[in-house]
Amino acid sequence: MDTPLQIPALTDAEEISCDVLVIGGGTAGTMAALTAAEHGADVLLLEKAHVRHSGALAMGMDGVNNAVIPGRAEPDDYVADITHANDGIVDQSTVRQTATRGFAMVQRLESYGVKFEKDEHGEYAVRQVHRSGSYVLPMPEGKDVKKVLYRQLRRREMRERIRIKNRVMPVRVLTAKGRAVGAVGFHTRTGAFVTIRAGAVILATGACGRLGLPASGYLYGTYENPTNAGDGYAMAYHAGAELTGIECFQINPLIKDYNGPACAYVANPFGGYQVNRHGERFVDSDYWSGQMMAEFAAEVASDRGPVYLKLSHLPEESVSALESILHSTERPTRGTFHSGRGHDYRTHDVEMHISEIGLCGGHSASGVRVDDHARTTVPRLYAAGDLACVPHNYMIGAFVFGDLAGADASQYPPYEGELPADQLREAHELIYRPLRNPHGPPQPQVEYKLRRFVNDYVTPPKSGARLSLALEAFERMHDDIAAMGARTPHELMRCAEVTFIRDCAEMAARASLARTESRWGLYHDRLDHPQRDDASWFHHLDLYKSPSGAMEFTARPVAPYLVPVGGFAPAGGPSRHLGEVHPEQVAVAGAREAAPVALRQEPTLADTAARPQADTDAPATPRLLELLSLAEDEPDLSVLAAYLTDPEPGVRRTAVTVLTETVPPGTGPALASALTDTDVGVRAAAAASLRELVEMLPPEPALRDGLAAALSEADPAVRTAALDVLRALRLGDAEVFADSLTDSDIAVRIAAVRALVSVDAAAEVARAAAVDPSREVRVTIAKALATLGTGSDLARSALAALVDDPDALVRGAAYEALGTTGCPTALATRAEEASSDPAWQVRAGAATALSAADSDLAVPVLAKALTDLNADVRKAAVLALTRHRAVEDARAALATATTDADADVRAYATRAL
Repeated sequence: MDTPLQIPALTDAEEISCDVLVIGGGTAGTMAALTAAEHGADVLLLEKAHVRHSGALAMGMDGVNNAVIPGRAEPDDYVADITHANDGIVDQSTVRQTATRGFAMVQRLESYGVKFEKDEHGEYAVRQVHRSGSYVLPMPEGKDVKKVLYRQLRRREMRERIRIKNRVMPVRVLTAKGRAVGAVGFHTRTGAFVTIRAGAVILATGACGRLGLPASGYLYGTYENPTNAGDGYAMAYHAGAELTGIECFQINPLIKDYNGPACAYVANPFGGYQVNRHGERFVDSDYWSGQMMAEFAAEVASDRGPVYLKLSHLPEESVSALESILHSTERPTRGTFHSGRGHDYRTHDVEMHISEIGLCGGHSASGVRVDDHARTTVPRLYAAGDLACVPHNYMIGAFVFGDLAGADASQYPPYEGELPADQLREAHELIYRPLRNPHGPPQPQVEYKLRRFVNDYVTPPKSGARLSLALEAFERMHDDIAAMGARTPHELMRCAEVTFIRDCAEMAARASLARTESRWGLYHDRLDHPQRDDASWFHHLDLYKSPSGAMEFTARPVAPYLVPVGGFAPAGGPSRHLGEVHPEQVAVAGAREAAPVALRQEPTLADTAARPQADTDAPATPRLLELLSLAEDEPDLSVLAAYLTDPEPGVRRTAVTVLTETVPPGTGPALASALTDTDVGVRAAAAASLRELVEMLPPEPALRDGLAAALSEADPAVRTAALDVLRALRLGDAEVFADSLTDSDIAVRIAAVRALVSVDAAAEVARAAAVDPSREVRVTIAKALATLGTGSDLARSALAALVDDPDALVRGAAYEALGTTGCPTALATRAEEASSDPAWQVRAGAATALSAADSDLAVPVLAKALTDLNADVRKAAVLALTRHRAVEDARAALATATTDADADVRAYATRAL
């Protein structure tokens, strides 16, 4: 714009009314809106960007960190693990909601079309990443999660109940008569003033990701989604809600210089792990927590640093699989970053470092206080997702609490009284003040200065003096923020975000100053109070805005647990009012007239390619424009049919995309037909769409026939996709799948093996074991025989041939499978011989095989394996000895491993004993 935007009059506001107002269109907000609408409420969903691609989930998700799947984990165990990870400061009733409702939420998401990894029998492929509990559920095709959710919002029945207002940014929640009655904000494209009256308000604005300044100095180069500037934290605070755990920061391990996650959750099941520069595993903590980050930070700072995510030891098929996940989901630029440095997972391990600080309930414990229905301390105001303090709640927890909030909030009709004039005036001033001074300091400069102070004074390790200096700086920042200039609605949005960041910075500093102990490892490491003090501080630290406008604190005792946890015994009781927290004297260094004193030492805490798209440089054809205009109208298949056969490949590809987004009846057969398209891009799009929608497609005969026909296509990617979908929908049989065991393409044969496992075709898999020329396929067969062959002579016979395979990886996989199928004496003897094989993978596999062998033979061999130079062999030996721990010699051997140099080895040995 050449001229500044004109300030709209306070009386010119656009007013909207609804039953339930949802602020934030990300993970929790989308689910809250859907559930509230399903309960009959008139819902308004506000998003300062566009709901189609907003929120931390916008680029997809590579896995679920907290899936409590029946048969793989128990809710009470999960609650106990989270309690330990958060040093006991938890409200177990909220954590238990995620634990008990998470599985139903996984199934609900799956019914929408979200893909979770499953094994050949259709069971969820939950992985054990932490030493305690199996909660990690990979999503290797999770890049389209947000698109799937948006498709649900746009269903006809939802469109009747949910109004979406994109590009509208609330800045304050309105309250009257002690409860939430709406919100006030502005349009980020036009600058129009907007007020909303509502029966209930749900805040789902995500974490405060723009608190600390990244090492790169880039304002938006944060670990968390940079659009999440603490909006909800500030709105909840100014509405009078209590926030809690704000001193428990979010700090993450990340890729050095890239500021994206290293994704050990994804790499670990493939055999990747964190090591120091000597290749040693060093993390002793059993769950991702502040204590783990403290160990990580200490290792980085020591002469054993830097720290790496070790992947270079993995076989090619594992590296390729990791690349297809890590370079296409969550951080699609990751592959480009590594390539620009000439780094490859085959030749370079990934250097890791530590992120800037942030506030996040979902990944640590900083957020708005909520109960087990997502209600805040302000009636009819709710919080869900990373904004709410439900420790380590992650994606599934955000969905669960969005659902809880939507259900509870749906009972309230719109507020009918006058909206509070004083609150409207204050919000109007906050929004439009920068327009009065268009030539004032620009937002990027003011924000950089503010966040630099956060890094200088608030980032751990913390001290009272530095936190006090922070408060002085943040107080001065009021003037800088008031002087900021803006000329456009977009700049107004950014200026408002700076006010949120300042509020969050003050909360973080004051809360850290108030808790005079160290807790949560690196998250709240006080140099001047280095010890944990359960006697005084086994409490939640709640903060709130007093009637006078001051920030005050209450120490609230932890409520008695629903699930007993050793080492903690909360008794509940009355809260302790702390009032305001005042900074220390930092104007001068020591007393004015005192002589210098001696230095005092203080203790320290020691994708494969993305789905092909239409050529973006080519001009849009009239047919393409017609098709795109249909997307919002939920077209029937009969309307799309002509576009699916259009002469122009770009139109056909786009038709597949529209079909995938709208999913009219007949979608499955239509996509199967597109697998035979003459254009490779159309075929690839159809294959990707079938995989995306597989949980939603009815297993109809027409779909089966289309997929079976695709098995004879020349494109191996088509044949692979057809096998995968036939398997997932239970539309194939052993005869169909076995025909693909002789396919010329390795990926097709691997898909055939997985498909045969799904129909328990052990004989067909066993016959292929000795004849397939590909190492990758033979490894897959060995793993398949473990799935199929518990106690099976047929499986053991096939594995007996594979333990003689010329390839070490095949031999290792075969021995590992024997640990599941059973290892009779003849094969146990072979495993004993293999314990001295030159390849560590074979030695590790042999140890696993001996876990299922007779103890008299196995225990001496495994005890010797505890001295192996390779830590993964020693770890396999410890896990195998665990199955023999009824034998005294096995327990004695395990005792020697409790002091092993490798963190995993000693941790598993200790757990076994």
